[in-house]
Amino acid sequence: MKRCKALPLTLPERAVQEARLWLGTPYVHQASCRGAGADCLGLLRGIWRGLYGLEPESVPAYTQDWAEPGGEEVLLWAGQRLLQQKTLGDAQRGDVILFRMRQGRIAKHLGLQTETGPQPQFIHAYSGHGVIENPLTEPWRRRIAARFAFPIGAR
Repeated sequence: MKRCKALPLTLPERAVQEARLWLGTPYVHQASCRGAGADCLGLLRGIWRGLYGLEPESVPAYTQDWAEPGGEEVLLWAGQRLLQQKTLGDAQRGDVILFRMRQGRIAKHLGLQTETGPQPQFIHAYSGHGVIENPLTEPWRRRIAARFAFPIGAR
């Protein structure tokens, strides 16, 4: 009897798999250590390290308001620099999602889409909750400012 060889996971599937390893990690501002602490950027940095083996770039210290007083779109610019920007309507598993927590304010929250279809889900590090998987409900979908894919080339 022949054995079937499992197909290798796609990059988006690997990103979802990596994100799920972080579930239950406590929320810690500026941290990126699976099981010990992470914020939303730390979670995405950890997923990046799991895919590529190293940090995407050096991250300076940042405040919880994410340069909001100056109106600088720090996370949006980093996403445009490091990831492949997608249209908002092109939702796929493994997408990095950038949220505006308030209309007219800078985008300052990140997550990773884990499911699409009638019951979409995403994983994010949320203050007071840690790294969790939530339904991507309409209130969350209205906050999406940008959608990105990880670039091809992961090991």
